[in-house]
Formats: sequence, structure tokens, C-alpha cells
Amino acid sequence: MKNIFRLLIIVLALLLTLDVYAGGGNRTGTGGAAQLLIPVGPRGIAMGEANLAVANGIESIFWNPAGLANLQGSTSVMFSHMSYIADIGVEYGAVATNFEGFGVLSLSLKSLSIGEILVTTTTDPDGLSGAKFSPQMLTAGLTYSRQLTERISVGLTANLITETLGDVSSSGLGFNVGVLYNTLADINGLSIGIAMKNIGPQMQYGGSGMLVLSDVADQNRSPQYTTIQAAKFDLPSSFELGVGYKAMFDEDNALQLAGVFMNNNFSEDEYKLGAEYGFNNQFFARLGYQFSPNLESDNYLYGLTAGAGVNVDLNGVMLRVDYAYRYAQYFDGNHVFALSLGF
Repeated sequence: MKNIFRLLIIVLALLLTLDVYAGGGNRTGTGGAAQLLIPVGPRGIAMGEANLAVANGIESIFWNPAGLANLQGSTSVMFSHMSYIADIGVEYGAVATNFEGFGVLSLSLKSLSIGEILVTTTTDPDGLSGAKFSPQMLTAGLTYSRQLTERISVGLTANLITETLGDVSSSGLGFNVGVLYNTLADINGLSIGIAMKNIGPQMQYGGSGMLVLSDVADQNRSPQYTTIQAAKFDLPSSFELGVGYKAMFDEDNALQLAGVFMNNNFSEDEYKLGAEYGFNNQFFARLGYQFSPNLESDNYLYGLTAGAGVNVDLNGVMLRVDYAYRYAQYFDGNHVFALSLGF
């Protein structure tokens, strides 16, 4: 009873801040730093991003940092590549270590490869000079997670966000906090997860690219540079509530079901459903679907997802290879590959 009461206090605290960070009404396009929304990890993507309550190990850093407390072994590393929309590449790497009696710490880095873009100015709007720049978008994270009890784990991620677009740049700090409760109501396989993501102060662009040459009324004075003050923008904050259930048919066959509700400050509410079939805890097939009932189908980018994975024990080193595909309306689908090693 004491543990349940503790969880309810945590849930209540998160719900009280929901209205502050996740609004209602027409919210489309009101959040910036969209790189934070690009998912990481083929398992979660293949399950329709519905694995909030079933995420565990190093992949859980993005989905629910509380799941990192369930890290198998002492150390784990993960490398991932995503072929995102519009030929954008997303690279990700993470390392996590379990410190006995303290918890699990992890470092992660996500970068976007956008390619080169022509430099355009007010005097050269068509970019005839041929000058180019390469946008850089990075997210570096530090995650701490630990088990409070055998059933309850919590986690916190601090993300340093940087975006550089030619001569302008912006940086900020965002936090993800999550709670995971396993064996809910003494039902084996039943779990719930709660997370608030991308909570932090507003960001703002600045730099030499915000300087413009302006004329002055006094003809005896030369034109002066004026700094354009860019508008501040919010991080794409969200509140997510997930549930999961794992059914064991026998020692070799298992079916994991999961669902997530997401409320946010940048778009309409989203619902996500996913399933994973596992054989001998070695081979996995996954399917998912995500949708937003308040948006017309033409305005929602994603939908069906699928993927597979395999675990191999290499003399005590656990090798995991995962793949996911996500449908993307108007673009080629997303392909995601990941390699994980556990020691």
C-alpha cells in the first residue's frame, strides 16, 4: 500500500503540471526544436511508439527514462541510424552503466544530417553566389534511473539542445522525467508508464546572421547594422500515459501488447498502439499504429509501423540487432537500424 501511495503522489504531481506544459485548442506549429520529436530505437518505432510502459534497457532513454533501471548486465552500448524524411539522416549513440546501490547512468548523443543548403540573402535571394551551409542539430543527454522498489522505477534525462543554421544558432536545456510500475495490481505482465518530455525554458535564435544593414535618415551617416530580435519558442513538451501487458503462452512464446495516449503543446492528442511477438526471447516481430482522431488523415504524417529483431548470446556478450519501418505520408518511409551490445 505504501508503494502504491508513493506512485499516486508522483502521478498527481505530473498531472498538476499537465495544463502548464501541454495545452489545448489549435496547437499545431507552436513548438520548436522539432529534433526532439524524432524517435530513437527500432523496437519502440516498430511498435507504433507505444512502448512507454514496456521500454527497458538502453533503448528506453528516449521513450521512458525510468525503464533504464531495468538494464541487463553492467554496461550496454547502442548505435542507431534512421533514414528520416526528405533524405535527412539521424545518427544516435548511447552508453549506459549500472552502478550497484546507486542506479544507472547513461550518456547519449543524437545528430541530424541534413546536407548542404544554398545561402540566400536579401541581396541574393536566389543563392546565385553558390555559397552553402550545413545545418547542425545535436541533442546530448545525461540520464539517471533507479528502482525505488521491485516494481517501481523512476528516471530523469537532461538534454542539451543545440541548433546551428549558418550564422544563427540556438541552444537550450530540456528535461524528461518518467515513472514505470511493473506487476500492477499483482498481475504478472501488467505495467503502466508515465512520462513528461521536453520540459524546459524557451529557446531563441541569435548570432551574426541576425544583423541587417539598414539605411538611416541622416545622409551624412553611413548605413548601420541592426540586430533583428528573433521570437522565443517553446520546446515541444508532452505528457504521455502508457499501459502494457505481456502474455506468456509457454516458455518460448510471448506476446507484448502496449498502448499510449499523448497530450502535447504542439499538435493534437495522439494515440499509439503496438504489439511484439517473441520466440525464445531471441526472435521478435513487431507491429504498430499511431493516429490522431482530431486531425484529418491528410494532415497526419505517420500511421502503420513494423519491424523485427534478434538477440544473440556471444559467450556472455548480448548482441541485439533491430530494424523498423514507419510509413510517412508524402515522403518515403522511415527505415531504422540499431545495434546494441550488453556486457
